[in-house]
Amino acid sequence: MARILIAEDEEVLRMLMVDTLEDEGHELDEAADGQEAIHQIMENEYDLILLDYMMPLFTGLEVIEKVRNSPEKSGVKIMMVSAKNQQSDKDLVMESGADYFISKPYSPAELVQKIEGILHEEA
Repeated sequence: MARILIAEDEEVLRMLMVDTLEDEGHELDEAADGQEAIHQIMENEYDLILLDYMMPLFTGLEVIEKVRNSPEKSGVKIMMVSAKNQQSDKDLVMESGADYFISKPYSPAELVQKIEGILHEEA
């Protein structure tokens, strides 16, 4: 079981992610905007952060920058989840410090498979 933060401003998508990952036995926290995501990240320890690209207050890229500039949090794994799926967008996300990228739309099975792969990399 992993502790995962889901930072997604679209409530329906966030609930789908929560339902999918709870079924896999993970402990989940949620954030509906970038500011809330930063607060959660600084207050808690996560195995993985699922981060939407376009969110209110701070974008996913701005959240990554703050996390990567925090010595205590800089090592956490981050997967960007985005509908911005042009190669240039993916390159920008990876250059900003994300470890992984998944394009919207995705199936719940695809999300689980990607996350399980990430979590088993560390084991």
